[in-house]
Amino acid sequence: MKVYQTNEIKNIALLGNDGSGKTTLTESLLYEAGVIQRRGRITQKNTVSDYFPVEQEYGYSVFSTVFHVEWNNKKLNIIDCPGSDDFVGSALTALNVTDTAVLLLNGQYGPEVGTQNHFRYTEKLKKPVIFLVNQLDSEKCNYENCLERLQDIYGQKVVPIQYPLNEGPNFNSLIDVLLMKKYSWGPEGGAPTIEEIPAEEMDKAMELHKALVEAAAENDEGLMDKFFETETLTEDEMREGIRKGLVTRSIFPVFCVCAGKCMGVRRLMEFLGNVVPFVDEMPKVHNTRGEEVPVDVNGPESVYFFKTGVEPHIGEVQYFKVMSGSIRQGDDLSNADRGSKERIGQIYVCAGSNRIPVEELKAGDIGCAVKLKDVKTGNTLNGKDCENRFDFIKYPNPKFSRAIKAKNESETEKLMAALTRMRQEDPTWVVEQSKELRQVIVHGQGEFHLRTLKWRLENNEKIQVEYLEPKIPYRETITKSAQADYRHKKQSGGAGQFGEVHLIVEPYAEGMPDPTTYKLNGQEVKINLKSREEVDLEWGGKLVFINTVVGGAIDMRFMPAILKGVMEKMERGPLTGSYARDVRVIVYDGKMHPVDSNELSFMLAARNAFSEAFKNAGPKILEPIYDLEVYVPADYMGDVMSDLQGRRALIMGMDSENGYQKLQAKIPLKELSSYSIALSSLTGGRASFTTKFASYELVPNDIQQKLIAEHEAEEKDE
Repeated sequence: MKVYQTNEIKNIALLGNDGSGKTTLTESLLYEAGVIQRRGRITQKNTVSDYFPVEQEYGYSVFSTVFHVEWNNKKLNIIDCPGSDDFVGSALTALNVTDTAVLLLNGQYGPEVGTQNHFRYTEKLKKPVIFLVNQLDSEKCNYENCLERLQDIYGQKVVPIQYPLNEGPNFNSLIDVLLMKKYSWGPEGGAPTIEEIPAEEMDKAMELHKALVEAAAENDEGLMDKFFETETLTEDEMREGIRKGLVTRSIFPVFCVCAGKCMGVRRLMEFLGNVVPFVDEMPKVHNTRGEEVPVDVNGPESVYFFKTGVEPHIGEVQYFKVMSGSIRQGDDLSNADRGSKERIGQIYVCAGSNRIPVEELKAGDIGCAVKLKDVKTGNTLNGKDCENRFDFIKYPNPKFSRAIKAKNESETEKLMAALTRMRQEDPTWVVEQSKELRQVIVHGQGEFHLRTLKWRLENNEKIQVEYLEPKIPYRETITKSAQADYRHKKQSGGAGQFGEVHLIVEPYAEGMPDPTTYKLNGQEVKINLKSREEVDLEWGGKLVFINTVVGGAIDMRFMPAILKGVMEKMERGPLTGSYARDVRVIVYDGKMHPVDSNELSFMLAARNAFSEAFKNAGPKILEPIYDLEVYVPADYMGDVMSDLQGRRALIMGMDSENGYQKLQAKIPLKELSSYSIALSSLTGGRASFTTKFASYELVPNDIQQKLIAEHEAEEKDE
């Protein structure tokens, strides 16, 4: 295979809602370019994309597929991404390592929630967008409605380059207003017949052509001057104007295809090859030190690994982008993230599960390697005297969580190893071994995301697992002061155990002055502060531990044991076993025995005294509250708001954004547990949401009593 130079390479992400036809389009692109001799079909489970068993089982794309086509002496690297928002990680990864997004729409439905989500990601990353209306042969296809809705949402930057002549089951022709030609096909597609535009379509075509010329001219002063003089541009000038407009996101061209019959696909590839920006025309990437890294074949060798796939009989396949320089078989490189050395074996270009060996890949190109010794997703390999590291892919917060455990406890270690390995393939699976909740929690982007994980564990790894409702990380605190004392005494022949602790607990707030007096049995007692320790709790908040014992009632050497006893109950709070926070403890008296007192005795005495005092100090349970943003079509707004109010959510505001309503609320984590399922059900999958931790707030009293009763019942069972 030819070694392509940086100015011959274009990197493209193929995005779109579920059911828009990305996998079918991929087959047509590969077929037209001669990479495959026969187009596969999803129903026959023989497509280049969707070749993993879990994808064939569900009939959905789960992983992104990297492939390439060679067209008119250009190399187009294309990444076909899953449409479901549950697999958003693949789309974000692809957008970060490519330069242009082709956003596919189902001609029957127009812009859907997936379209909106993917467009928002392109907006954040400032990537060019081409809209592509597919399934023009569908009974309910309505191209004009699609175009109208796109322009309503994204404005007059949306400019049609093609429009169909007869959409629906009889679709076989379209008008291209850039080339000003009519394209038509036989019943089974194939090579088009290109002819002049019929007289009855000329007025409409000319009107759209002029709009396109004006949109192209707006992106270059020279072109604009020529347009004012002549009111026209040559094809090459239009292409140049469109290319510049794509880079600055001031034009979003609209194309048409019928991917299932391979109609319009060849013309799309011509446009991608001729007009889409090359990798060296896009804004430069920065390394972790903030330094710009030019896409330069003469620069130092630097390779970024953006994706890991695990394939049967092969193991890990590592996909990379050459950020700078050139990579060759046999190169010795340094791993900037892991500090190890790596020798590159065979390198490949990709076409799904097919890999074609190549000798060299230049800056900007995308390829893969197998059997690397110590490379993980997100790592950078560098040549001599180069210290680049890249960390430009930012993933969204998880939206759906479940506790997971192996049905056979002996397979727990095997399960953890499998989860760690799978996270290399999809970084939006987050695995947390929660010491606080005493559960292994898997966080994902939605119910289907975690269902896919379970399927793979059970079918690929042969580990039977079950999901449980995750516990909520409540916090416990107090609202007033209380006193308690406890004597621990145990005699069992020989040395016994004895320790007595008297203490006061009270709420603590940042910046509170140290106490000088306290009330005990109605009397005010002056404090003689002997020592003070402030503990920043790893789960948030503080414990302030004050020793005011006088007269040698408790020896100083036992104070660390008393603090340890208090900390044990802070870690497993007296009400629900949750972490306690923001408490000041004043140890003011106690007793010890010259023989039987030891650290254990005082630790146990302190633990019990603290627990009793805490329960008498107006204890309150705090729950985690999250900021919630819901993107929802206007006609579902009422249902979504009613549902949120039933979940104890506090509506903070509403706004309109790109044709969708954006609803902002604060909601308890407990109520978010199955929200992704409920929202999908309410809106037919047309809404999406994001969450972010906000604060801890008091739970309502009735819920507090219920939580305490549940905890007491659990402790009795244990």
